[in-house]
Amino acid sequence: MNFLKTTVLLATLTGLLVAFGYYYAGENGMFVAFGVAVLMNFFSYFFSDKIVLRMYHARRVDPHEAPQFYGIVEKLARKARLPMPKVYIIPTDTPNAFATGRSPSHAAVAATEGILRILNAEELEGVMAHELAHVKHRDILTCTIAATLGGAISMLARMFMFGGDRDRNKSGGILALVVMILAPIAAMLIQMAISRSREYAADAAGARICGNPPALASALNRLETGAKRIPMEMGDPATSSLFIVNPFRAGFMSKMFSTHPPMEERIKRLREMRGER
Repeated sequence: MNFLKTTVLLATLTGLLVAFGYYYAGENGMFVAFGVAVLMNFFSYFFSDKIVLRMYHARRVDPHEAPQFYGIVEKLARKARLPMPKVYIIPTDTPNAFATGRSPSHAAVAATEGILRILNAEELEGVMAHELAHVKHRDILTCTIAATLGGAISMLARMFMFGGDRDRNKSGGILALVVMILAPIAAMLIQMAISRSREYAADAAGARICGNPPALASALNRLETGAKRIPMEMGDPATSSLFIVNPFRAGFMSKMFSTHPPMEERIKRLREMRGER
């Protein structure tokens, strides 16, 4: 199902680029835009993880630079029977974390300086177990591509509406307006559907990997509070689905199209797992 939703996102981006090319340069522009779409899709598959890590100025660390954090990831990766992912730290006080990469053998986990400060060792284990559950379930490629393409679709829709020759034809102007409104909404809905279902699954699997559901529930509660107190200032809200909690300031649209399930329900489900090991 996630593969189908990602395919829809890829098709939406391709269609938007083709329409963009036709609107500005006729049939020749349409074919050029289609070629660009193919290249963008290829690029997003192989490099979307690097784009996201660079976007957040993530710095790769080794066991000597971050011994506790690296050790936690290493221990959990063994328990989950996963290859050791690359480990990154993001220079921001916003408490959060995410995983990225196209496969378990090309995975990376990233935590902010803020989360490393406010969580105790058990809570941090719960969070990183959640992220490794995404790796194990191969969610990270789907969510990273969805985040990258969602941002691209929104950007192209704005360009479609506000750039180029408005007087080319009336129907083209109407099409531009329709695309500007509907394409970003479609992208957000697909991202939301992908992300919400995978967050519940990663919570449950992560709790089993670390063997401590209450610690993950406690971490989620503290991260929700921390993200509201210190929202993320860098990056792009289109990537919010990658993080364990939404790191950005919550506006009307972000609440309506939230990529994360209600925190109360996530915590409730974890507390119901209290006896599981």
